[in-house]
Amino acid sequence: MTKDIQKGKAENTVFVSNFTDGILDPKKQMLGPVKDGGTIIANTAPGCWGPMITPSLKGGHEVTQPVAVENAEVGDAVAIRIRDITVTSVATASGHDEMIDGYFLGDPYVAAKCPHCNKINPETRVEGTGPDSIRCATCGKPVTPFRFAHGYTVVFDKTGRVGVTVNKTIADQLAKDPKLYSSCPDQSQQASVLLFAPTDLVGVVARMRPFLGQLGSTPAVPLPDSHNAGDFGSFLIGAPHEHAVTEEQLEHRTDGHMDIDAVRVGAILLVPVKVPGGGIYLGDMHALQGDGEIAGHTMDVAGTVTLQIEVVKGCRLDGPVLFPLVQDLPYLARPFTAEEIQRARALAKKWGLMEIEKSAPISVIGTGGTINAATENGLNRAAALLDMSVAEVRNRATITGAIEIGRLPGVVQVTFLAPLASLEQAGLLPFANEVYNLD
Repeated sequence: MTKDIQKGKAENTVFVSNFTDGILDPKKQMLGPVKDGGTIIANTAPGCWGPMITPSLKGGHEVTQPVAVENAEVGDAVAIRIRDITVTSVATASGHDEMIDGYFLGDPYVAAKCPHCNKINPETRVEGTGPDSIRCATCGKPVTPFRFAHGYTVVFDKTGRVGVTVNKTIADQLAKDPKLYSSCPDQSQQASVLLFAPTDLVGVVARMRPFLGQLGSTPAVPLPDSHNAGDFGSFLIGAPHEHAVTEEQLEHRTDGHMDIDAVRVGAILLVPVKVPGGGIYLGDMHALQGDGEIAGHTMDVAGTVTLQIEVVKGCRLDGPVLFPLVQDLPYLARPFTAEEIQRARALAKKWGLMEIEKSAPISVIGTGGTINAATENGLNRAAALLDMSVAEVRNRATITGAIEIGRLPGVVQVTFLAPLASLEQAGLLPFANEVYNLD
């Protein structure tokens, strides 16, 4: 159990190659603990489509086994410095999905069902390639609850800079050895989506900019990994399957499933500790993504990740807080240049104002069943964190920031310039200093 793990000797570096069955359960064994200030190195499996077509996985994703952090107690936060993200997949497939009626119980991500023998989360075997290649191990009939409404297969440049979508001949070649081309880790249980070989887009070039769609801490109640967020999590309320929760239980989520493209190398993410040890997990690496992930899915890949971990004692968070790279900030939320500060001081002095506010960027994550609900959640979290009224946060996000959409239907970043005094009071100023070189 977690409490037993905490008594073990903490390690400077914890290597992670094991995965959950899709359920983040605070009662399950964690790896580690990793030392406060130590490093987690993980080999991650592709996210959405592979797990989505593998009914035995119960969460819609396949994330790493959580790692306990030395001295991380409920009510603390863990700061995660993202040191490296490297895509190892040679190719992947993705696209906009359609759910297949009769092949799931309430939620196809969580409770896939064989409509022929009525097994929930049945074990499967692979026969051939194409959409019918995933078959129930009991009755032998096709069993996947998803198909492509419009899909593509893509190959990646060895330098990690571009991808190109391919034709049927190439997609069929990749489908013959999907484990090789997807670089799926040995311990992963998912079937590769390369088996489906979709080719509705051919010859499209896309820029790679990898990030983690899943990075966070273990929720205080068991949740399917892709549903550890307010939007997907709302599907669990009153659901007909065994993973149903109440609205009150969903409040114990940690919003590790963000799909925010700014969660990439160089950024610092702070996550809440809601169970002893925190339980840091990751996965769902994306090669690239436009804001909103409007297709529902993007290019999910395998890869290696290096994270540096720091416990922030007494920093009570409800959800994640991000310090993105400057180039990922909205124009209005970027730190002011020396010239801009000089002009502002001159203007203030001209009108008899002796002081101007010193500020730095912060991005508070909000989630909910809709974009509006997610925005309200983010505004309330920012107000509580920085001891402001919601009205003040609204004004600051309007004139010094933006509401950015991470994922539809309900993940946002409430990003704005916050007073340094407020950041210091919240224990967050050192992280803003580190990312934005304020000194």
